[in-house]
Amino acid sequence: MKKDDWYPIERLERQLKDYINVSENLIWQRQAIFLAATLLAAFYFDPVVSFSAYAAVLFTEVLDLILARRVNEWTDHNPARARVFLIWVMLNTVASAFSISLFVIMITLQQTSGGHFTPLFFLFAASLFAAVNNHQLLPALFLRLIIYGLTFIFIGTWDIIRLNPPLDSDVWLQFFTVAFVMYFIVDCSFVFLRLYRRGLAQIEEITLEHQKTKEALEIKSQFLSTVSHELRTPLTSIKGTLDLVNSGVLGPLPDQMKPVLAVAGKNSKRLADLINDLLDLQKIEVGEMAFRFDLLNVRELVADSVAMSEGYAEQMGVTLAVTQADEEVFINGDADRLSQVMANLISNASKFSHKGGTVDIHVKRDDDRVRIYVKDKGVGIPDNAKERVFGRFSQVDSSDQRRVGGAGLGMNISKKIVERHDGQIDYESTLGKGTTFFIEFDIVPHAQSAPHPDTIQPGKRKTA
Repeated sequence: MKKDDWYPIERLERQLKDYINVSENLIWQRQAIFLAATLLAAFYFDPVVSFSAYAAVLFTEVLDLILARRVNEWTDHNPARARVFLIWVMLNTVASAFSISLFVIMITLQQTSGGHFTPLFFLFAASLFAAVNNHQLLPALFLRLIIYGLTFIFIGTWDIIRLNPPLDSDVWLQFFTVAFVMYFIVDCSFVFLRLYRRGLAQIEEITLEHQKTKEALEIKSQFLSTVSHELRTPLTSIKGTLDLVNSGVLGPLPDQMKPVLAVAGKNSKRLADLINDLLDLQKIEVGEMAFRFDLLNVRELVADSVAMSEGYAEQMGVTLAVTQADEEVFINGDADRLSQVMANLISNASKFSHKGGTVDIHVKRDDDRVRIYVKDKGVGIPDNAKERVFGRFSQVDSSDQRRVGGAGLGMNISKKIVERHDGQIDYESTLGKGTTFFIEFDIVPHAQSAPHPDTIQPGKRKTA
């Protein structure tokens, strides 16, 4: 047998904790079995001997509980400490198996005739219980089965030595039956051991694949961040130059150049928005998006967001109509991030509205919650499209001839931002009639800022 089978150092911590976990989960089942066997033996045999053996078994159970508590508190992953726990398990196993075997032997010695069905059954039950539930640690299982096996041999040979019967007698039949039972127990033990180790190997394989996937995601995020940053600097310069040229500050433009430069300016803005979305997505994935939570006036948040979106809505030929709440409502939030969400909702509503249409933005308070609606009367969203609406790099209309552009990141980022505010974002839509998106947040009562679990810098907490 290989040394690693006795001391599987790489897997020992998991095996120890699996062994202890099973032992703890079955403690009451074991006590019920021990007590039932003790009462039965006490009624038909010597009660003093029966309860003395039961006390010894209970003592080993107490030792197991102490060991379980220490293993559960063990967090330093120290291999030397793992070996100490393994030795402790083996000593407890010897004590427990010896106590049970002594109990069975005492019953055997009190039976002078009629075979030894009762002690053999008790020992068979204990052996089968060990085979099914103690296979996590081969040394412990091996020790327990050796002790039980020696006890089986003692019971099988006791009457042979005492009576010296002929080979065709029931005593020899009982001996051969005991040998068959021993083989059955050992075979069952190794079946469960192989199944456990196969499962353990699969878990380790999945863990390794998960680690590889995680590393690949980190590399992808770093690459995406680097490329996005490297692109943003020259793009900002290009976009600024195009905006300056298109504004006419540098002089009048020839008529044939105006549409070309206008397209270039529009596309540079789209590319800048895409890069910003990619950077935001990367920050969200690695938990580095910073939030500054302050007391926000919802009326001001909506008014500022609408003002920032009016130019885009005008380009789309859409009018923005605002209906504020009857009273001032305050929430805890990051003004810049929530303005980003509002801008995304309003721009989407404008893009998908018909020219000359109206996008309605209204605020409604409902007890301790406030909901901001953005409603359009545009093309609508098909049923069962929610996963695509809030997915990454996905569009409800993903065809080559789709009506509006975009990378399909805005709603995903908006959802992440709203969730970091402990809020809700959702929509209702009828295909061909329009869509209503809404975001909902908890109201701060009495306009007093309450502490939020997120802070200015990611990974830290606000202090009062």
